[in-house]
Amino acid sequence: MTGKRITLAITGASGAPYALRLLAQLLAADYTVFVLMSSAARVVFATEENLKIPAGADNATTWFSDHFKAKPGQLIVCGKDDWFSPVASGSSAPQQMIICPCSTGTLSAVARGACDNLIERAADVVIKEKGQLIVVPREMPLSTIHLENMLALSRLGCTIMPAAPGFYHQPESISDLIDFVVARILDHLSIPQTLVGRWGYAPSV
Repeated sequence: MTGKRITLAITGASGAPYALRLLAQLLAADYTVFVLMSSAARVVFATEENLKIPAGADNATTWFSDHFKAKPGQLIVCGKDDWFSPVASGSSAPQQMIICPCSTGTLSAVARGACDNLIERAADVVIKEKGQLIVVPREMPLSTIHLENMLALSRLGCTIMPAAPGFYHQPESISDLIDFVVARILDHLSIPQTLVGRWGYAPSV
């Protein structure tokens, strides 16, 4: 396990490619990543990426580690009811967490302080410990309920980053659009990235 630790929660909103690309970048940056997946996220992975994540935290850990060629112990998948996981306690949880993609149901639960599963509890821990929580909702149109929940989290210091790629980098593929969103997330985590060049500068190579 490396000294740099981070939590990545993946929920049932559309956007599995964002989660996969972000996870690859976090591992490449030598982070130890605690991965939390909802049941709906597994359905989305199968639908959007034709990937069937095995049941059980240990089996999923092995699958993700093999898929991304992670170092031993670098990637840990936690079960939704694993209350003894480090992410469930303020004394041991990483200070940074991303929910990508974030469903509106998870958005609502986190904004209201629900802790009915490990994703919600982990987010609650980061908020109460004054850590960094980045929420990446993928929904349209947004209802007043969604907007009020985003406002509530923003007022708590969370960063709301809708999966809304820009086009000024002249994307030529879907991968370029995915990289735009992931690059912005990495920027806010202060993780160096070469996926997308910054405005006014030549693209990184």
